[in-house]
Amino acid sequence: MPSTRDIRRRIKSAKNISQITRAMEMVAASRMRRAQQAVVAGRPYAEKIASVIFHLSARLAASGDDLHPLLQTRPIKKATVVMITADKGLAGALNTNIIRRTTRFILNEADAEVNVVAVGRKGRDFMLRYGRPLVAEFTNLGDAPGIADIRAIARVAADEYIAGRTDAVYIVYTDFVNTLIQKPTLYRLLPTDVRLEGEEGALPGDNPVEPPSDDAVEYIYEPGEAEVLAQLVPRYIEVRLYQAVLEHLASEHSARMVAMRNATQSAKDMIEDLTLAYNKLRQANITREIIEVSSGASALTG
Repeated sequence: MPSTRDIRRRIKSAKNISQITRAMEMVAASRMRRAQQAVVAGRPYAEKIASVIFHLSARLAASGDDLHPLLQTRPIKKATVVMITADKGLAGALNTNIIRRTTRFILNEADAEVNVVAVGRKGRDFMLRYGRPLVAEFTNLGDAPGIADIRAIARVAADEYIAGRTDAVYIVYTDFVNTLIQKPTLYRLLPTDVRLEGEEGALPGDNPVEPPSDDAVEYIYEPGEAEVLAQLVPRYIEVRLYQAVLEHLASEHSARMVAMRNATQSAKDMIEDLTLAYNKLRQANITREIIEVSSGASALTG
């Protein structure tokens, strides 16, 4: 049975942990608000550039011109997965869900040889531990990465596809729904097909690109449609990867905030239980000492 000193030591430790988790919860809440604002601000731009690419590619296809290499499809014999995880833990099941979703795709869903581009230390460590081939790894992007920090990832994905070393590039990340819901999401980045949603399309959201109608406004592109498309497609790859990273960061901070809130509450519950046990043990010791004193006094008087 623990002594009162041991219980006091455990109460002190629980209080220290509670203070740390509470501070981490407040920091995560502050970062989550900034990340959420960045996610919401970036979605319209990504949807608009997808719409322009779709309209341009449709016009080029109608005129018989060749599409951009990143828009051309071929049989999928090799695939690459860009897996976006966190550099740190203490975020609940966030990293575990991403790793589980990626593993299910590699083992059960992808009927092809799969290589991995790891973004984040947790995913990189898992893939190295289990011997999965890594094309590249990117860590320490920070809490507020810019699109310039994503260009290297986009360049790796585009170069692998153009060189023929892979026939499709997928992204696995955590889609930010709200503070309590973060959904592991997989969708195809290359070859780009902005008309589709979900795993086979380039738009994971709820706003697929509408096909151009007969009364749609005709735009004149300078210097030409093919030249504009050649500039937009690589930019679109960067934007989609950047948006996925922002969604993941918002999800990570939300998951960490909820996890630290739960840890703080668990520490408080433990403190209450330990305090109750301490009071019971202290009362039992006092009662025992009173009985010993009274028994000794009775023996002396007798």
